[in-house]
Amino acid sequence: MPIPGQSSKKKSAKKPSTKAATKSKKSSGLKTLAFDIGGSGLKATVLDARGEMLADRVRVETPQPCPPGVLLEKLKELLAQLPEFDRVSVGFPGVVRHGKTLSCKNLGSDEWNNFDLQKAIAKVTGKPTLVINDADMQGLGAIQGKGVELVITLGTGIGSALFEDGRLAPHIELAHIPFRKGQTYEQQLGNKAFKKISRKEWNDRLEKAIEYFRILTNFDKLYLGGGNAKEVALKFGNDVEVVCNSLGMRGGIWLWKDSNLSDGVQK
Repeated sequence: MPIPGQSSKKKSAKKPSTKAATKSKKSSGLKTLAFDIGGSGLKATVLDARGEMLADRVRVETPQPCPPGVLLEKLKELLAQLPEFDRVSVGFPGVVRHGKTLSCKNLGSDEWNNFDLQKAIAKVTGKPTLVINDADMQGLGAIQGKGVELVITLGTGIGSALFEDGRLAPHIELAHIPFRKGQTYEQQLGNKAFKKISRKEWNDRLEKAIEYFRILTNFDKLYLGGGNAKEVALKFGNDVEVVCNSLGMRGGIWLWKDSNLSDGVQK
């Protein structure tokens, strides 16, 4: 079943500011804090019931390493710059089960192994909280709910999310599967690799990866997101689309609307 309220229109993220500006338009319904945890940046905004931003996105650099205690302190800094909200959606760059993080290579700390991030953020904010993988959350904002849809995020690492008719599949870490020359997709396409090789070579690798993803999942539609999606310089057919990175937060509203999440979350 398609996720309610999906739109194919994409809007560019606003430039971060030191203090978020509250939007002038009025909004009704529950307000959702969307918190996107990335290997290079921590971003947050508040969404209205339709998934529109009520405040400019705020951002801080991700400390390295970034264990749970440090992350929660940075979250408090972001909260001080944002308006009130009723609930929290969190996208985390690693495997999540029932709100607990199983691991996270890009935050550089073993303290993320089996850490109850959902409970910790609910305690900090005093609000109901849901935590899922960040690519899964971006996918909720990107997909149309028709057929098999694959979301690949290109950033510090490589994220992946798979959907069928709007239903989120159990999370798989495609990033750490061997790809070429004895290296994984993340090692070949992550931000470290992007900085070492030419843009053309990176795109050549991406083109090959897409063909492997096509064989692996038989996707009907592939969405490419994440911070490095703007560097994609390939020509695609109608079954591949580059989407705005802001969907990583806008997907936070659909997390509460999708009753078919298969990670055990109860709405």
